Amino acid sequence: MSADTSVPKQREAGLGEFEAWLPDAVLRDASAGMALIDTDLRFVWANPALASMYERAVSDFSGRPVAEVLPAVDAARAEAALHQVFAKGSPATETFETGAAAAGQVAPGQRTFHWFRVNGLDGGLYGAGLIVIAGGSGPGTEEALRRSEERYRALVQGGAQIIWVASPDGEMLEDSAEWRWITGQTAEEFLGNGWLDSIHPEDRERVERDWHESLRTGRIFDDRFRMRARGGSYRHYDVRAVPIERDGKIAEWVGACTDVTSQREAEEMRGRLTDQLSAAALRTARLQQATAMLAEALDVEQVVEVITEVGRTAIGALRSAVALLEDDKLGLRVVNPSGLAPAGPDGAGVPLTLDTPSVMTRAIATRRPVLIADPEELRKQFETSLEAGDRDNAAGSPDGVLDTGDEQAWVGLPLLAAGMPLGALRFSFGKPRTILEEERVFLEALAGQCALAVERAEMYEKEHTAAVTLQRSLLPGELPNVPGLALDARYLPRSTDVGGDWYDVFRLPDRRLAVAVGDVMGKGLLAAAGMGRVRNALRALALTDPRPAAVLAGLDRLFTATELEEQVTTVSYLVIDPETGEGQAGNAGHPPTLLLAPGALPVLDGAEAGTPLGWASPRRQHAFRLPPGSTAVFYSDGLVENRMRGIDAGLDELVRVAAGAPQDLLGAPGRLLQHLLDSMLAGHEQDDDVTVLVMHVPAGPGSGGTAGEDGTPGQQWAQR
Repeated sequence: MSADTSVPKQREAGLGEFEAWLPDAVLRDASAGMALIDTDLRFVWANPALASMYERAVSDFSGRPVAEVLPAVDAARAEAALHQVFAKGSPATETFETGAAAAGQVAPGQRTFHWFRVNGLDGGLYGAGLIVIAGGSGPGTEEALRRSEERYRALVQGGAQIIWVASPDGEMLEDSAEWRWITGQTAEEFLGNGWLDSIHPEDRERVERDWHESLRTGRIFDDRFRMRARGGSYRHYDVRAVPIERDGKIAEWVGACTDVTSQREAEEMRGRLTDQLSAAALRTARLQQATAMLAEALDVEQVVEVITEVGRTAIGALRSAVALLEDDKLGLRVVNPSGLAPAGPDGAGVPLTLDTPSVMTRAIATRRPVLIADPEELRKQFETSLEAGDRDNAAGSPDGVLDTGDEQAWVGLPLLAAGMPLGALRFSFGKPRTILEEERVFLEALAGQCALAVERAEMYEKEHTAAVTLQRSLLPGELPNVPGLALDARYLPRSTDVGGDWYDVFRLPDRRLAVAVGDVMGKGLLAAAGMGRVRNALRALALTDPRPAAVLAGLDRLFTATELEEQVTTVSYLVIDPETGEGQAGNAGHPPTLLLAPGALPVLDGAEAGTPLGWASPRRQHAFRLPPGSTAVFYSDGLVENRMRGIDAGLDELVRVAAGAPQDLLGAPGRLLQHLLDSMLAGHEQDDDVTVLVMHVPAGPGSGGTAGEDGTPGQQWAQR
């Protein structure tokens, strides 16, 4: 017999440090042979007693298949028993004589082998346990089994489990000290079906139903329920009970309850943290969404629409509204009245002043968030401030602001800019609602974005109004009535802003007509003001010396002296005698004039455009002729150029559109102008101002057309 009695920890066989130590510490000196075998039929652990029975060292068992360690006969019996245990889940016990199959392999004698299923921590099949009692049945065997059972119970108690045994009909047969120690039940209260009284009332019906179903079918009972502890609190337990069969019938049920409260609490904490992180990520995304949408919101109504919608959907509010202080700082103007209830705090029918008790006025007065979780809290906050006079003025009833209607909780947030209130943002809810800290932080950030966007929108609206007023004042109120000419013009500002487009038509002292179309690059008040300076300077210069070269050269000098170097301004200028259609034209970087005549293809004025104002270059002028029946179209680059179409492609498109215009439009400047606008802007977003001026010379009686003798329009326009 080997003298090696060491018990290696067998870490390589899959046991952790503690798991390897615990069987060694408890079962090392057991007189019965004991082993743990995995589902691959390999030894995971064996004690010295079993090694001695087969005259082997303990180290011979670890990680090796049963067939390599045991004699052939014993190995065959073991494999058959193991397959039965794995397949049916029921224990297997047999007693037989073992003899020396080969010299030195096994000590002969009668032995009893008991095989039973072993589950892992996850409840799944881990392998099988083996207990071998030498000498067959008798007092020695019974004593060995008793000691083995004691050690098994010690292992179970060390694992904080509750072990119990029930009859085939489900009643508790034996006292369970662990159960009574945890629940505080007496033995009489526990035995029979009394154990069910310690289960949480919400779980009892389900557990009792599932337990009886397992009793009926013989299937393993596997469940989780809450069990009342001695102090009255409830703890979570995983419960597993397996049937023990004898002679083909269930003789009893053996169950184990494992306390998983800490695991359950950890899972719930992880769930709460996950929910909080998801909610925080969603709110962050909402703020980013609001930032992106506010970048495109130019007026106050658009800002309020973005803020109320983003906030309302993010926290599940019933309604949301924004009120801004009036210019006198005494009253409030609700930007979106549809965001208020008919009655109650800030009711739609209540004229709001800073003296009106409401959620929004209190937020403005305190400059702090007002959080009201339910109607009772609303009453506590406002009933003391509602004196008799205030009650009569609040919503037309004595209760006034306290008539909550379908709103049950409220949030008011001040809108502050540089520490000064602009107004308030309000949310209401259809049921009582406590605002969490992270939600409050989100709402305050949203209110901060709202305040900044409102302040920017108000500044924009003021500047926009001033720019529109200035630009409209600088454009001609109406075009002059000139015998022999038909004129029409249209200015289409970009929908969100005004720019520097302009046109002008005025009489000169010698009865000739001055026509100008210009474009000061840029948007807003600065562009409109720059347009005004150029227009007024052109008029002054034209009244002194109307020649296009002289006027453009004078504008260059003015521009260099007064305008910024990066400012780009273009002008097309024409002086024409309306009686003869003869004149002179000059161009400072402006798109070429479109020329149309009946029976001829439209063309663009081929004269050199020159450079924009302020750029050093000799200014030139060229002869211009507009025969009877012909039309000239002056325009800004907004008509032909946009983000999807370059200037060259736009000019080609303009010529094609003009060529396709019905002939009857050539004698109707207004209709021709509208045709060009509709055709050139269709399918394109207008991202610049558009200015168009049409000048038409009606055909005289018997003119018979205006095309040249060769059918080309070139000679009819001008001698370059």
